[in-house]
Amino acid sequence: MKIPTERVRLKSRLWPGLAALLLVLQLIWPNRAWMTLLILLGGAWLIATYWAYSLSCNLFLECEIRYGWVQVGDRLEEHFVVGNDSWLPGLWLEVEDHSNLPGYIVGRVTAVNAKAITEWRTEGVCTRRGLYTLGPTSLHSGDPLGLYDLEVCNASSTVLLVLPPVLPLPTIEISAGGRAGDGRRPRRQALETTTSAETVHEYNPGEPLKAIHWPTSARKGSLYVRQFEHMPVSDQWIFLDMQQSAQVGSGENSTEEHGVLLAASLADRGLRQGHAVGLATYGEGLTWLPPQRSPGRLMEILHALALVHAGEQSLPELLAGAQKSIRSGTSLVIITSNVGVEWLPVLLGLVRKGITPTVLLLDPRSFGGEGSPTGLIGLLDEFGIANHLIQRELLDRPEARPGSQGKWEWRTIGYGKAVAVRRPSDTGWRPLGG
Repeated sequence: MKIPTERVRLKSRLWPGLAALLLVLQLIWPNRAWMTLLILLGGAWLIATYWAYSLSCNLFLECEIRYGWVQVGDRLEEHFVVGNDSWLPGLWLEVEDHSNLPGYIVGRVTAVNAKAITEWRTEGVCTRRGLYTLGPTSLHSGDPLGLYDLEVCNASSTVLLVLPPVLPLPTIEISAGGRAGDGRRPRRQALETTTSAETVHEYNPGEPLKAIHWPTSARKGSLYVRQFEHMPVSDQWIFLDMQQSAQVGSGENSTEEHGVLLAASLADRGLRQGHAVGLATYGEGLTWLPPQRSPGRLMEILHALALVHAGEQSLPELLAGAQKSIRSGTSLVIITSNVGVEWLPVLLGLVRKGITPTVLLLDPRSFGGEGSPTGLIGLLDEFGIANHLIQRELLDRPEARPGSQGKWEWRTIGYGKAVAVRRPSDTGWRPLGG
């Protein structure tokens, strides 16, 4: 597809000005020197003009994208084609990409012969969650004398949503709602007291090994756990504190990013365990996704987490606003780096309502901040509220960049032949904006 030229611009008026001056001198004071210079200067100007406008009518730029990446760590690949249908070559071409994906640079300086094409591929890795734009792309060129500047623009663009990663969590026990204790640490129930199991689900770290259903595990090739009748599957709310003043660190090494990563991973684990999972957070605006067990619930939560950023609303305000919306018997997971105690009375009000909380406290000291969580943890223990202190190192692991889209894995067999043992699920090309 040919894209029309947006602009052909004369870079300087000096050259045509000199030609006009020589013409005036020749008319007033005829001289062979003026005529020779006029022919040389005017001829060069006409050649440059023809060259520039010939390229402007015959250069075209195409951009295609590969893979259906959606997550941090996924690989991005683009294919660029610059074609020239003119009889004159493009001696220098500068390709400028206007994408805003962090760390992704595809700018290039190249050339293209007459009646030829030049093509290349670029690769990048999605390193940060968020909403980005790939494209538009512009091509700058000109004539050999540098009198004209021309621009060909491919205005096509694609919106790219990079979802946060989901990683296997270490043992973080979440208090299940509906158990005895009104919000206190749940008592371990004896799995051996019954042999009746309604279903099975994939094993998650922290679940008792005695509940493993070995026949299913052997058949499926991975560990599966029995879901017993007396094991309630309660609704699970995840409350993510995004108050700006409570955040510590910057970039990937911040409580904001680790809180998002923890919320995404807990949502994935909760849904695989059979819970109806919901998300509440307040960044630049309120995100309120009531608990559901639908097939698309994880993608809805990841979509919301990809766009959330720190805001002004505090954790006490978020909890107070939810008191009338969270029903009794619900499991409430609070992710925060706020080590103050001002939000504890609101939490205790939810406990008295029959809601079972678990507090996941991101230790601000491990992110380079100040404030000791000891006092808050002591009060939570005193009231019997389950809590875990989350250090930065707990989630700062290679698994936190688990994207696999666009990645190939090869194995060398006999005679040196390489065989692909894993290939991308989508290897087709599609135009930007398509």
